Amino acid sequence: MPLVRIPTPLRALTKGSAEVQAKGGSVAAVVDDLERQFPGLRERLVDEGGELRRFINIYVNEEDIRFLDGKKTVLKESDQVSIVPAIAGGA
Repeated sequence: MPLVRIPTPLRALTKGSAEVQAKGGSVAAVVDDLERQFPGLRERLVDEGGELRRFINIYVNEEDIRFLDGKKTVLKESDQVSIVPAIAGGA
């Protein structure tokens, strides 16, 4: 099962876990499994239309899925998925 790294703001939903295992052969399937395990997580990651929220970045083995196949990016058992909220700021 792919290992999913959970950012600090979402750890309240994963009972404090920074890393969890999730089943799925694609990023979309992993998001669905995360929701099954941790209800409420999906709505933080995807919008009403099922698209990833624009302030959420997901990486597979340190590659941004926007430059791969997005939610359809195929995953292997050994892959690491990182959920990274976008950070805005400035002077």
